[in-house]
Amino acid sequence: MKLVLVSAVALIDAEGRILLTQRPPGKSMAGLWEFPGGKIEPGETPETALIRELEEELGINTWASCLAPLCFASHGYADFHLLMPVFACRKWQGIPIPREGQNLKWVRARDLSNYPMPPADLPLIPILRDWL
Repeated sequence: MKLVLVSAVALIDAEGRILLTQRPPGKSMAGLWEFPGGKIEPGETPETALIRELEEELGINTWASCLAPLCFASHGYADFHLLMPVFACRKWQGIPIPREGQNLKWVRARDLSNYPMPPADLPLIPILRDWL
């Protein structure tokens, strides 16, 4: 089975809310909400992948020193296995704007379970709820 490495981040604003992005139409799992991030390309670290993805998808900049390792997700889908390190980030430059047609929503940790998410993201909800 193919192993897919993806890096994700819980962007946490000054009010303690977490940014979720909604997968746009045409992508697999369209309509589901997820934490920002994306595939780790060859030669990238999880941190450099996140820095690149945040700039591409949301137009914000952050630094490796602002990405705190939080947990990871490991989930077997039908045709691949996803391994996803998840970071917490409270400091970035710019205001997140949807650059790829996705919807954005700032959500309190206690409300995360109200948003349909991909199966790999679901175990992250109680971790974030307890941590925040």
